[in-house]
Amino acid sequence: MGADFIRELQTAINTGKVVLGSRRTIKLLSTGKAKLVILAKNAPAIVAEEIKYKAKLSNTPLYVFEGSSKDLGAACNKPFFVSAIAVIDEGESGLLDLVKGQA
Repeated sequence: MGADFIRELQTAINTGKVVLGSRRTIKLLSTGKAKLVILAKNAPAIVAEEIKYKAKLSNTPLYVFEGSSKDLGAACNKPFFVSAIAVIDEGESGLLDLVKGQA
């Protein structure tokens, strides 16, 4: 799933609307605007628990990225760590279908 997922994630970033960061992701989950949440495997426990809880409450699909937050940042072509991503609009990517097929 690795290369396909990263390619679709980059397509979503370039053609859709994606928000990086745990605080902004939590805010979007609270308002119900996120269509998908991607969480790094090594995200801080308190952050991961809050995101998982809010995703469950808002019935938003949650995908746990197998790499670290450094790997997730690199997959987004960013020079910093990214522990959570909220996808508001997937654009031309098939990210939602890819993640739903995985679940």
